[in-house]
Amino acid sequence: MTSLELVSAADVRLMQGLAQRVTALRPDLVNGDASFGELAWNWGRGHAAEGTRWPRQLWFSGGELVAWGWARLPRRVRRSDGSVTDVTGAYLAYQVHPDHAALVDEVIAWYDRTAARLERTVLAGAADEFGLRRWAAHGYQADPASLGDAGSWTQLNERDLADLEQPALPDGFRFRTADEAGAQAAVQAHLDAWAPSTYSAEGYQGVRQTPAYRGDLHLLVEAPDGTMASSTIMWLDEANRTVEFEPVGTHPDYRRRGLARAMLLHGMHLARAAGATHATVACLGAPAHPSARELYYGVGFRELSRDAPLIKTAAPLHPS
Repeated sequence: MTSLELVSAADVRLMQGLAQRVTALRPDLVNGDASFGELAWNWGRGHAAEGTRWPRQLWFSGGELVAWGWARLPRRVRRSDGSVTDVTGAYLAYQVHPDHAALVDEVIAWYDRTAARLERTVLAGAADEFGLRRWAAHGYQADPASLGDAGSWTQLNERDLADLEQPALPDGFRFRTADEAGAQAAVQAHLDAWAPSTYSAEGYQGVRQTPAYRGDLHLLVEAPDGTMASSTIMWLDEANRTVEFEPVGTHPDYRRRGLARAMLLHGMHLARAAGATHATVACLGAPAHPSARELYYGVGFRELSRDAPLIKTAAPLHPS
């Protein structure tokens, strides 16, 4: 790999702008890793540790970003429990504006050059029929490891913010914000919910530096003993008056008490007060992963779109 540009904070702002424009036209075409909030979350939490393996390419028309590709190349991943995993394949997140759909061929060609001789996976959208045909024409197929009853494919869920229930917490629990609770509590809440995790204090500082982050929309539920038992970050897209919950998690010792449900409802009330009229949240969609989906359906969300993970096996090495 030589002379490849790496994803920067300025790039993320441009990508978020494209996400907003696609959301306004065809929200079902926003890929799972290409939403307004997911872009900020993924870049913020990981760029310091993994960003040297994140090449990107941008395509412009009339000075406006209309397509991008963000590759994640082989790397070593370290988690909070001390475990280490070597990722040997490549992964691509991307977005193409629907008015420039033909650029998907350029995205594919760039990815194939950038990740040559590696196993390549990509997250496409199931609603993008044209894009899926072009990926197939370049040798990409449905990824069996990500599909099926126990697969890791995700769905995006949505609801409007009319007719919201009032949140109800168990006695002794209370809502907090990251601004109130502080950085250490916010990081620990995530680590407790998602252990083992790659998240860190350094990652949280990256998240805080993204322009979309607001500490008053980073919510936590504090237990009577002071533990931050549940947390979520809300990403407010003011242009589309929509808010995205990402991530959402609860400490294992505090699950099945209604904390996440109350936190989501509280968050939606706050989002509506901030001007939002619509909310989204993603979850695993496969039948073997019902808990988050049932949580979101229970507070009024319904499926908007789903991902279509694709894979292309590594090209064989030819003897010289």
